[in-house]
Amino acid sequence: MGVQEQLQALHDDGFVLIRDVLDALQIALIRCAIDDLQPLHWDYQGLLEHYKCVFNRSPLWLSFLDLPALIGLAEAALGDDCHIIGQTAWRSHPGYPGLPLHLDHLPMQLPPWLYAQHDFSLPMQIITAQLYLCDIDLAIGPTWVVPGSHRAGRAPEPGEDSWQGQGAQALLCRAGTVLVFRSDLWHRGAANSSAGQVRDMLQVHYGRRMVAQKFSPYLSWQFNPQVLAAATARQRRLLGEHAESEYD
Repeated sequence: MGVQEQLQALHDDGFVLIRDVLDALQIALIRCAIDDLQPLHWDYQGLLEHYKCVFNRSPLWLSFLDLPALIGLAEAALGDDCHIIGQTAWRSHPGYPGLPLHLDHLPMQLPPWLYAQHDFSLPMQIITAQLYLCDIDLAIGPTWVVPGSHRAGRAPEPGEDSWQGQGAQALLCRAGTVLVFRSDLWHRGAANSSAGQVRDMLQVHYGRRMVAQKFSPYLSWQFNPQVLAAATARQRRLLGEHAESEYD
């Protein structure tokens, strides 16, 4: 599937699965790096481990900001001056209860009649790439999505699990697959009911140039000099080094 087909899937369905993005060595590298992470600021550990802004911890994470199979889609969807607004590592352990259906961000609230137009959807402002580091089956806790729900123009109500007759679907896939979805798509991470497997995932959040970068801890935020020294020109742009614009 080429970039234009992937872009069309984001417009039509709100998500696209891209297979074989990571190889076995890359997967092992990221999983070992997650082993070494320690919580900072709003990070936490427990049945769900959650680590924000991992791009700033070591140059190791830089190459996963602009993977060749992903960066072309991100730039096609959000503009060639897009940047990241986060890179987050997740690990869910057996017993993790999962999350309810939700959306991450609704860019703009518009009249319901406009959303009801079959060919209308808001231009994308934020997309998320979920890089799966293990095989995803029903037991370990897949991501569930409601295809087309980005056209609803609202978040799901409590207990709501379908939109216009389309129910939630579990995305089962092999390690190395990446799910890319819009911020206004209804989705959820399921419970880990496996006998003893952890579910590892790396997320990269991309935003348009005018979507603010919110890196915590905010007032004391500083870029890691080792990361900046190792970054390519494109990676530095993704980190926020933009050309001058009207608002700079």
